[in-house]
Amino acid sequence: MTATVQGDAEQQSRDAELGRRLADKLVRVVDSTGREDWLLIHVEVQGDAEPDLAERLFVYNYRIYDRHRRPVVSLAVLADERADWRPDHFGWQRWGCEVGIRFPCVKLLDYRARWAELEASTNPFAVVIQAHLKTQETRHAPEERYWAKLALAKSLYRRGWARDDILELFRFIDWMLRLPEVLEERLWSEIQTFEGIEHMPYVTSVERIGIRKGLQEGIQQGIQQGIQQGVAQGLQHERLLLVRLARWRFGAEVAERSAPLLDQVPNAQALEDLAGTLLASPDGGTWLEALNQAAG
Repeated sequence: MTATVQGDAEQQSRDAELGRRLADKLVRVVDSTGREDWLLIHVEVQGDAEPDLAERLFVYNYRIYDRHRRPVVSLAVLADERADWRPDHFGWQRWGCEVGIRFPCVKLLDYRARWAELEASTNPFAVVIQAHLKTQETRHAPEERYWAKLALAKSLYRRGWARDDILELFRFIDWMLRLPEVLEERLWSEIQTFEGIEHMPYVTSVERIGIRKGLQEGIQQGIQQGIQQGVAQGLQHERLLLVRLARWRFGAEVAERSAPLLDQVPNAQALEDLAGTLLASPDGGTWLEALNQAAG
């Protein structure tokens, strides 16, 4: 059966607030034939090995069903670094009564052994998984991270995607795989040379100036008003990326608390510094403490 994701998916997600909890993603999927029968898919992305994940999915699943009275499919994406942590059920049995849930889960660590498959894939999520895995593997190895980031960036051009898709994925890679300044400049130079050879001047466009170099450089060079607006949009995009990364690493509650604090961070440099802090933070509490200091 072919299905399409409806345009109200984000509204469904916002409506999925359950008490003080917020589901990561809730999507309404409808049969492409237009039949009225439909179900809800709840995807939970978990960055740490939390012992209560299975119970939380059980609670979410029932409460979503209780609100919408439709079948609910719960799925877990495990982005942690513990190979042996693979929750897939929760429940209990008492006196002949059985209650619970069993759910499929995807362990991103498993894709380390399927790297060639990711390399050959034209699914954008293959690149997202690659960037996530390389972020984990190269946390304390900047030179290795440089080569991993360069390889991922170059791979975007050979997968047959449109320019806008390449730019969006490049932004994601750039935020996930942060490098020291000297390696960043080396990377940009290499990308520029590569784009010249491939005749695809995508990332070296004015968009790079707005997003990577920030508002100050644009003002100093007297760049026109249109680019200044692009920079402002770039800052907001950076804030949204940080919220998404916080959700990926530490869960929905930490991401929800991060959003209003990030709105108080005034400039691109501070946001870039926070990206590195987020990736280096061992837990959500450490990240929120650093974010509070930056926002204050």
